[in-house]
Amino acid sequence: MKSGTMIRKQVYIEPRHDRMLKRRASQRGMTEAQLIREALDSVEGGTVVRRREGDAAAGRKALAFMRSLSALRRKTSSDRGWTRESLYEDRIGRWTKS
Repeated sequence: MKSGTMIRKQVYIEPRHDRMLKRRASQRGMTEAQLIREALDSVEGGTVVRRREGDAAAGRKALAFMRSLSALRRKTSSDRGWTRESLYEDRIGRWTKS
């Protein structure tokens, strides 16, 4: 958006809003002005349209599942009975025989 088409506004916000604005802008790698414009764009017909942040319980369940897969992988990888080196030796052995 061209700066010539922008209109400058000056508003008063509470200190907690200022902290939140700075934190969110930093987290998202955008300016505070961009974040404010995005928030204004999300207001539709007088009601705020919020992005769905996600279900916290579903997030915890997904993390637990991923951790269980990781633990299972560690457990089975040591029980496999072969090593990468033994596979290479077998492959090289087959090639040298032919």
